[in-house]
Amino acid sequence: MNIGQASRATGVSTKMIRYYESVGLIRPADRTDSNYRDFGDRDINELQFIRRARNLGFSVGEIGQLLALWRDRGRPSREVKAVAEKHVADLDARIAEMKSMADTLRHLAHCCAGDERPDCPILSDLSGTGTPGRQGADTNLRPRTTAAIDR
Repeated sequence: MNIGQASRATGVSTKMIRYYESVGLIRPADRTDSNYRDFGDRDINELQFIRRARNLGFSVGEIGQLLALWRDRGRPSREVKAVAEKHVADLDARIAEMKSMADTLRHLAHCCAGDERPDCPILSDLSGTGTPGRQGADTNLRPRTTAAIDR
């Protein structure tokens, strides 16, 4: 099947198929006599694998590791599990960081009067020019910083 058919069959855009081929994530597709890509069942299975892994948030590098393990029928499952567990830990850290950002913004929005006055603790915090003592402007409004997450 050609690249358009492979794209429709897998849900992976033609642009991404070309990209995955260019970075070596998938093997170069066979070519027809007129030099069009010709994808077989193996290629379609790998593209579906990649799409599912991308939907779970794996990076291209992680997908490369997982594909290599998937292709190796003698692989120890502990290696696959290690990749998945590291990814879960990375996701948990990103979730914690995003929760911290949401908490900070929620708190800043709560402290903002939202009226016609120009004073705004949100803008003061973003610019780092908050003036302690002014109503609504407090530079210590952050419940947690991203630096706390990296520890």
